[in-house]
Amino acid sequence: MSSLHLVTHPLIDHKMAILRAVDTPSPQFRQTLREMSWLLGFAGMAHLKTRPVSLTTPLEQMQARQLTDPAPCLVSILRAGNGLVQGLLELLPEASVGHLGMARDHDSLEPVDYYSNLPADISERQVILADPMLATGGSAVAAADRLRAAGVSDCVFICLLAAPEGVARFEAAHPDIPIITGALDRQLNDQGYILPGLGDAGDRIYAT
Repeated sequence: MSSLHLVTHPLIDHKMAILRAVDTPSPQFRQTLREMSWLLGFAGMAHLKTRPVSLTTPLEQMQARQLTDPAPCLVSILRAGNGLVQGLLELLPEASVGHLGMARDHDSLEPVDYYSNLPADISERQVILADPMLATGGSAVAAADRLRAAGVSDCVFICLLAAPEGVARFEAAHPDIPIITGALDRQLNDQGYILPGLGDAGDRIYAT
């Protein structure tokens, strides 16, 4: 059974078109990515655990539900993942934030692990791993491997769009981690970029 969850919605289609267009300027790209993170985050956070709490409304006492402790952790695959995590953090301000640096070697197309900063108690938290692109799958798999090594057992991966090659590689390595995405594109090109895709998300976020 596939772990891929393709989130469909007219607003996702509309905003994805803005992100894909080559003439979308970086400020608009960043803002639209932020808005997309809210839409994808709604689906990606559906698994979060809650606990019953007693509270008093202006009219009476009632039983409600709140997130369990400790709060979830949002983990960004640097650097482009920060563009998604910024919006996710607005949805979930209680979350802690971790960072994993995974640079792609342009010759081998494999990830180079260069940085890690995770909460000391991450093994006790639900984790949302974020990166705009699931292309070859190398960085996402390496990041998930690092989380597993840190003791994480409850994780979802959120990306803007994915290529079939990346989905297959990620599912083979981590079949129990759901992939939440707004689009499944056609294929990768020889340089490992998604087609039709939207280019290099990091470059477009930061105008580099």
